[in-house]
Amino acid sequence: MEFNLTGLSAALATFLGIWWGHVAVRVIEARLTDIRPAMGVAILLGLGMWTGALLTDSMPVSAALGIFGVTLLWDGYEFYRQEKRIKIGHAPANPDNPRHARILAEYPSATTLDLLNRDPVGRPVDTEEAVKLVAGH
Repeated sequence: MEFNLTGLSAALATFLGIWWGHVAVRVIEARLTDIRPAMGVAILLGLGMWTGALLTDSMPVSAALGIFGVTLLWDGYEFYRQEKRIKIGHAPANPDNPRHARILAEYPSATTLDLLNRDPVGRPVDTEEAVKLVAGH
């Protein structure tokens, strides 16, 4: 019996790519004063992984590289989208970052509060209660 590892490889690459990409975009975007280099690196790495996926003879490796590649391409776009989320207050701004400080000064909806950084209360809460939960944290 021969094992086909393509499905396992694809599932693992999907889980790790999405998880790492989500965390990396939030962390990296919050620290960079210019997101364009990070966008470029993510796009180039994604295209490089796609190239590797096309050139390898191993189906599991090709699947993993293809998935990681598309995830990195999407992460390049997510740097831009994360900045937009900060401007409308859907993601916290880092006041120590000069780019975020400008966003905080220019956009009244921008905030430093991370509404996801709270203990769950087991029921939906409105914005006012969420702010109280986070501020008391």
